[in-house]
Amino acid sequence: MAEIVTEPSSGTNGKSTYQMDEHADSEAALRRVETAGNLSISPELFEKLYLSPKNEVSNNLRTTFGNPSPLAVVGFILSLTPLSCALLGWRGSGGLGAAENGAYYFFGGLLMFTGGLLEFVLGNTFPFVVFCSYGAYWFTFGATLTPYYNAYGAYSPDDPAAGLTDPVFLSTFAFFLLWMGVLSFIYLIASLRTNILFFLIFLTLCPMYCCLAAGDWQAAQGNAEAALTLQHAGGAMAFMSCLIGWYDFLVLVLLAVDFPLNLPVGDLSHIIKGAGQTGGRRLRVKISRV
Repeated sequence: MAEIVTEPSSGTNGKSTYQMDEHADSEAALRRVETAGNLSISPELFEKLYLSPKNEVSNNLRTTFGNPSPLAVVGFILSLTPLSCALLGWRGSGGLGAAENGAYYFFGGLLMFTGGLLEFVLGNTFPFVVFCSYGAYWFTFGATLTPYYNAYGAYSPDDPAAGLTDPVFLSTFAFFLLWMGVLSFIYLIASLRTNILFFLIFLTLCPMYCCLAAGDWQAAQGNAEAALTLQHAGGAMAFMSCLIGWYDFLVLVLLAVDFPLNLPVGDLSHIIKGAGQTGGRRLRVKISRV
């Protein structure tokens, strides 16, 4: 856990600030929280808990509420893992994983979107945007596979089920997957300020979306063999992303119960310095005043 420095440093508004790193006794930490005005977590521990570089906020909500990151991560892995297996065609699975549509709505959509909103409450902008946008993706994917919304049925009114293989539907839906890949690439760049796990997740999601988009375009042109190869490639990238996500979820759950096993996540926040750490603080202040 973290080490508590017994001498309080000067804080704001007459309150004391205590530093906490990754090796202190949890009971001592809790006792110190009860008496301290502010609790300062080390950047490494903060980044491991919240999947975001440490930032300053004007409230103590992080010491009041729980950490929402595990909620969003479990939504991610329990929606993408079965989908990746279906994309790979394991044990005869397939059909875009439509049998797991409920998981896309309630694990991928609901849990990730809820986790993102809670990150917003805590002032963690990057995970808030990431979780909410991927939550919206899962809601969109689930709705596309739901007959009620007629997303694919509109391309084949006489036989709605055939719309899933309609060339125009496939070519159109591929653009959504392509731009999800672009979004993931933007997150990939930003994740260089977080940790290796987050970076690797986005590093695998980018080619996953691109492979699936290319596979849909190949299928639309009637190139079934190439489409299947690209689908399997996308499924493999998705499965690799899920393995990293499961490890990250294990790290977060063990931290939540103060388990005596400190698993590494590969902190990058001290390697890629923030603008405020490299002389950019003045520029950020000027921008905020515009």
